[in-house]
Amino acid sequence: MGKEKVHMNLVVVGHVDAGKSTATGHLIYKCGGIDKRTIEKFEKEAAEIGKSSFKYAWVLDKLKAERERGITIDIALWKFESPKSVFTIIDAPGHRDFIKNMITGTSQADAAVLVIASSQGEFEAGISKDGQTREHALLAFTLGVKQMVVCCNKMDDKSVNFAQERYDEIVKEVSAYLKKVGYNVEKVRFIPISGWQGDNMIDKSENMPWYKGPTLLEALDMLEPPVRPSDKPLRLPLQDVYKIGGIGTVPVGRVETGTMKPGDVVTFAPANVTTEVKSIEMHHEQLAEATPGDNVGFNVKNVSVKDIRRGNVCGNSKNDPPKEAADFTAQVIILNHPGQIGNGYAPVRCLTATPATSRASSPRSSPRSTAAPARSLRRTPSRSSPVTPPWCAWCRRSPCAWRCSTTTLLLAALPCVTCARRSPSASSRR
Repeated sequence: MGKEKVHMNLVVVGHVDAGKSTATGHLIYKCGGIDKRTIEKFEKEAAEIGKSSFKYAWVLDKLKAERERGITIDIALWKFESPKSVFTIIDAPGHRDFIKNMITGTSQADAAVLVIASSQGEFEAGISKDGQTREHALLAFTLGVKQMVVCCNKMDDKSVNFAQERYDEIVKEVSAYLKKVGYNVEKVRFIPISGWQGDNMIDKSENMPWYKGPTLLEALDMLEPPVRPSDKPLRLPLQDVYKIGGIGTVPVGRVETGTMKPGDVVTFAPANVTTEVKSIEMHHEQLAEATPGDNVGFNVKNVSVKDIRRGNVCGNSKNDPPKEAADFTAQVIILNHPGQIGNGYAPVRCLTATPATSRASSPRSSPRSTAAPARSLRRTPSRSSPVTPPWCAWCRRSPCAWRCSTTTLLLAALPCVTCARRSPSASSRR
């Protein structure tokens, strides 16, 4: 698959309906990742349910619910090549309901493509306080994705009509927010595109002669290749585990550190399962060796899908295999909170893939900030014992009535006992 080229993982993020799947599918098509016959098939099938404009989005949106609702639900991985690089592109959901899947996709990425709808009203909705443009940009940076390309999509919309003034307005506002998040905006490229028509994706657009910058593909080739820690022990967090007929059990995930080859003996923690790797594939092609950054599926011997699961970590049995830790030090990033975090606050800890409830304490005099200091967090002895604070975790001065129900990346509010009793909806959400 062109291992002589640099391999990079890209995640495509942005507000719901910004055109992420359409732009990504069109880019894959233009780069030869999918043939014309398949696109024509998608166009015909989409027209049959009254969604003819979704033909490119259907390259990535394969679930029935995704196609019927016109939104991305799960992450989708696809491969395409540029003159310099091989890209695994991860199309992440923009809908708030599927933010956990977006986090899963972003955690596997080396760089992000932030897609913004330039049309009147859509841009304003995405960049608003509750918009996914802001949330996704912050999540990407928090998860360690420091390189970003911003696509000002839907420049062909009637409310925009390829206007430079609208592009400049978006660049100014988004740049200010990205700088606030922590990005070096001098290195963030803004590209005006039409994901539907293909403007400025591969070739320069005749509709925007005022734009002198690179096309989307050129901008992707300008990204700095990531440093791959292949000299460290193997660590591969499992994204999922499949049972494939005629093959057997196939765990999938991204190699974070180290390397893996067919014949290696590996251990899965905390399941404490040891087995041999029979074969490794990436994008349906056999690999002689998987290196950091590779999203792979690998067949293992004599292991059932019930023995291992999403969230387990795979390591080499002979070279510092992964083990359970009694405690660890973490930096907790608080994305959004309305006030002071005091004793009794009940966060939900989300690590890799499996949520686990834990207690965290902080002084009552804690200042309002967006990042809590690193603290040692101990595992809860029993998952079955819920954390029930004596007061509302967010609104200590008055009943919260579930004003505080907005979930964040690492922290999610629980209702106080009083609120749970007063509101049936609060009780059902515990």
